[in-house]
Amino acid sequence: MNLKKCVSLCSTIFCLAFTNIAWAQYTNAEIPENENTDAISENYSKDDLDGVNILYDKDDSLTIETFLKAEKDNDKATAATFARKFIGIPYVAHTLEGNEDECLVVNTRQMDCTTLVETATALMLCHQRKMTSFYDYCRMLLTIRYHKGRIDGYASRLHYFTEWIIDNEQKKIVDEVQKSSAPFNATQTIQVGFMSEHPEYYEALKRQPKLIMQIKDNEKRINGLIFRYIPKQDVGSSAAMREVVSDGDIIAITCSKKGLDIAHVGFAVWQENKLHLLNASMIHKKVVLEPMTLKQYLSRHPSHTGIRVIRIND
Repeated sequence: MNLKKCVSLCSTIFCLAFTNIAWAQYTNAEIPENENTDAISENYSKDDLDGVNILYDKDDSLTIETFLKAEKDNDKATAATFARKFIGIPYVAHTLEGNEDECLVVNTRQMDCTTLVETATALMLCHQRKMTSFYDYCRMLLTIRYHKGRIDGYASRLHYFTEWIIDNEQKKIVDEVQKSSAPFNATQTIQVGFMSEHPEYYEALKRQPKLIMQIKDNEKRINGLIFRYIPKQDVGSSAAMREVVSDGDIIAITCSKKGLDIAHVGFAVWQENKLHLLNASMIHKKVVLEPMTLKQYLSRHPSHTGIRVIRIND
């Protein structure tokens, strides 16, 4: 199946073609209505994904189950533990795009920054709950990627990362670290609108213009919200940083780009008492643990203003 050109939220344009992809379609299952449900602590089977279209390669299912079983007894595992397993995997943008109908895409062979974060997070959620099946993983991925854990068209995907954080906080999956003290010395007022203002960059919005209003409604829901963040000049290896950033935390890089909230995401990794970023890198064209520190990384990107810190709940 060939995927058409589309733009990712990181604002770069690439083209992707899927090969040897398997479709799986299930029908009739409901995800619990309650946003604060603890239902994801259960084990799931194929039947629990009824009604969900899943696009994946057989190698993806093998990879997921192999990684989960390998870390089954590792009580020190973090999301970064799973993200490290993808180091060297090619960076490819828009792996979720180009399908006629919105579906759950599982692709462990090609990743962008967001799909790496989602993949490793879903693996960590499975690990915490002693789940090792591909169907467990798909349920976790569905839960974190979509509003209220349901696929209801293109607009139900959590496109802006602030949306992603809020929705997954409501599900009790993550908590954003927010403090009124150092190093959280700056505030970000959300003012997104890139997608609704530039529908020509999004294949789904070009194909179905009516979706633009749905995206605009999603944007309105988060616009005006204020979050504290660590400005890039304060990102470093201080004791205050060690207190608020842990291995495996999700790092969301704030930016000054008009209409966007977050420019890039990855995982925090402390190495020799210095903070680094584990990410799917467009520059390196693969998943890497950045050799430079996060402070150095941020300083090389003028539009990057700092970081927000998101922690996966136990």
